[in-house]
Amino acid sequence: MRRRSLLLGLCGLPLLAAAVEGDPVPSVMWDYHHKRLLGGEPFVFDERVKLGVPPFAEDARQVPVEVDARQLPGRFERLVLWAELNPIPHVLTLYPGKDLEALLAVRIRIEQATAIRAALRGEDGVWHVGSAWIDAAGGGCTAPSVVRAQAGWEQRLGQVHGGAFSRGPNTRLRLKVDHPMDNGLVGGIPEFYLDHAELRTLEGEVLARLDLFPAVSENPSFSFELRGHSHAKLFLHDNNGNEFEAAL
Repeated sequence: MRRRSLLLGLCGLPLLAAAVEGDPVPSVMWDYHHKRLLGGEPFVFDERVKLGVPPFAEDARQVPVEVDARQLPGRFERLVLWAELNPIPHVLTLYPGKDLEALLAVRIRIEQATAIRAALRGEDGVWHVGSAWIDAAGGGCTAPSVVRAQAGWEQRLGQVHGGAFSRGPNTRLRLKVDHPMDNGLVGGIPEFYLDHAELRTLEGEVLARLDLFPAVSENPSFSFELRGHSHAKLFLHDNNGNEFEAAL
């Protein structure tokens, strides 16, 4: 048995060796996600795209992830976040307005230990990719919803909690939305999740647009940082056609 285990371990080594050169967290899934989520476009692994994650996911249904790419020069056109080994890898895509800092925090689900990626597409058409590895006992994507076990969750659906906080010349927005974010992987419960969000000024200018996917945690939380705006409005839509809004 010991010899067989050793042979299995050795057989796994070529998988890591086949990973893309320069990848800080080698993964055989990179090529697949590069084509599917980034359109196969030019990319560079960039240390200036910093991913803050815990070393171990104590609760795989609520894993905090922070993307900080404020060291990148110029503006970015899009940010894509994904967990490579999730059954639903894509977490979100963010389209920034001109006054949104390259800073985002969100809570996600993970099913097992996995590489986490954040890619920002610069104005030059190159994706700048940040990477992190998070260990986990697993099951965050297939565990039953905690929200659905709470009495009266339907009456709280779409409620937004949070506010705006001063950060020098900037404003940090922190918020949480009451929603089960069902991903369709738990028996008998269909997909029911927030699929779109927009952050706007009080005058209606779009500060950020987000396409959301069921890898976002239930009762999702988000943090943004804005330049020069102390108030904003949040507009939400889910895949059942429900719409919600809140002032921050």
